[in-house]
Amino acid sequence: MNAVTKNILAVVAGIIVGGFVNMGIIAVSGSIVAPPEGVDMTTPEGLAAGIELLEPKHFLMPFLAHALGAFFGALTTGLIAASHKMRFALIIGAFYLVGGIMMVFMVPAPIWFVAVDLILAYLPMAFIAGKIASRKQ
Repeated sequence: MNAVTKNILAVVAGIIVGGFVNMGIIAVSGSIVAPPEGVDMTTPEGLAAGIELLEPKHFLMPFLAHALGAFFGALTTGLIAASHKMRFALIIGAFYLVGGIMMVFMVPAPIWFVAVDLILAYLPMAFIAGKIASRKQ
């Protein structure tokens, strides 16, 4: 398989793996950190209605979903990529950062969470994954 094809497949695989990790964590998050009584966290409207009842612990699982999704997506891409492992890992981080920015406009959250999430979850985790993948050459 030529390098270009392998790199394209690496990016696609990273997006898929990162998405599965993210959604898997979100799917189980309610059983790990239970939402406040009466808050529907499955819809943006329900979340907006109950945002005042959420405590910092309720934002732990979304942060982990975003950070670990970006990390494992970037790691997958970096391990599969034929060349430029760090660059492709950071592309995955940037892809998920754009998704995170979009979520800021769609799902209500306190400004402290938005800042922590956008600054620490995506590109730093992709960078760490890229470093790990680059060592595996």
